Amino acid sequence: MKHLCFAVLLGISCLALLTSRAQTPAAKPDEQELLTLVKQVQAQQAQIVANQTQIDSKLADLAETIRVARIYSSRSR
Repeated sequence: MKHLCFAVLLGISCLALLTSRAQTPAAKPDEQELLTLVKQVQAQQAQIVANQTQIDSKLADLAETIRVARIYSSRSR
């Protein structure tokens, strides 16, 4: 997941560098807009990573609960 986020961020950064060199100096508003979009994508990626961490934590808790339930159900037989 982290590698995918890094690859996307790297691709966006490269695209930003390539487009900024190909444009005329009068394209400052476009660069600002691109910078804003890149920051938004970075914030979204950080939120995705945080959500994935929460999902992993809840999944681990659920797996532990199931493991304990199996132990108790095997003892009752």
